Amino acid sequence: MLKIGPLEFDFPVILAPLSAVADLPFRLLSREFGCPFAFTEMISFRALLHDNRIAHLRMHAEESDRPLGLQILGDDPEELEQGMEMLRPFDHDLLDFNAACPANKVVHKGEGAHFLQDPARLKERLVLLRRMTDKPLTVKIRSGWDADRVNAVEVALAAQEAGVAAVFIHGRTRKQFYAGTVDYGVIGEVKRMVSIPVIASGDAFTPALIKKMFDETGCDGVAVARGAIGNPWIFSETRQFLATGEMPLRPGTEEVARVMRHHLDLCIETYGENLAPRIFRKFVYWYTKGLPHVKPLRVAALKSTQVGEIHALIAALPQKDVRLPERQANQVIGR
Repeated sequence: MLKIGPLEFDFPVILAPLSAVADLPFRLLSREFGCPFAFTEMISFRALLHDNRIAHLRMHAEESDRPLGLQILGDDPEELEQGMEMLRPFDHDLLDFNAACPANKVVHKGEGAHFLQDPARLKERLVLLRRMTDKPLTVKIRSGWDADRVNAVEVALAAQEAGVAAVFIHGRTRKQFYAGTVDYGVIGEVKRMVSIPVIASGDAFTPALIKKMFDETGCDGVAVARGAIGNPWIFSETRQFLATGEMPLRPGTEEVARVMRHHLDLCIETYGENLAPRIFRKFVYWYTKGLPHVKPLRVAALKSTQVGEIHALIAALPQKDVRLPERQANQVIGR
């Protein structure tokens, strides 16, 4: 059981806030496969304050897309206050502050993982946000800045003192980005040192790896990120594996095609027939990961602008019911 403030989940595996991926259709599809809680894409307060259309679109949700978390990015106290006021009309159930994003364009502004170098400043921002919301406030961190500055415990304790309801931690340093190995040890140390829930992430590509995260860290929950892209089955498969110890069969191409068509339909409902193919086409690569003879389909998908073209690509998947392979730790899933 994962409990964050008033929110409770008997299945403690949730969907992380994947940038350029976790839109409404993606979240709704994940929920159909058993995802109990999802985040929107990360929302930059700076973009929101400049009336960025994309930032507003990322907060688009509906009643079936609940409970829902918003992850925010920022630093400037004035911008944080103004952004919090703008969030009030949008329905959400949890607010997460990003102190983990490793991107250069974010860190150079003093945002995201830059906070790992200054836990006191992070604490000040969290105290400010805590005063301005009645929703559970959480924070996303990393194991540290680099191998010489692995300070996740210090950062997590500062966040706990600020009043956050839980800590999300990715088991890599900022310098690692998404390469190298996940540090299960530092996640476990954070779990032992704080009294609030700890939700871990990093290499959650398979049910076995998710169970390994639980077993080796003692964490309260796992956030799935890249492992869910083109792979909504990870939620139903993990639920079965954690409950029974039996690894489910991976889906075959007929099931893959069915889910791709359904995902496309959800995109059409959200964006309309003109925009939906451009939104969906990048998923063709992820859904077909590991399938034979699909390179031409992937190349064609990048140029597809019509719904009919996407349907034709799906129909051209290998006719033999080949099963998807297991994804691997440290597998690069380009995006």
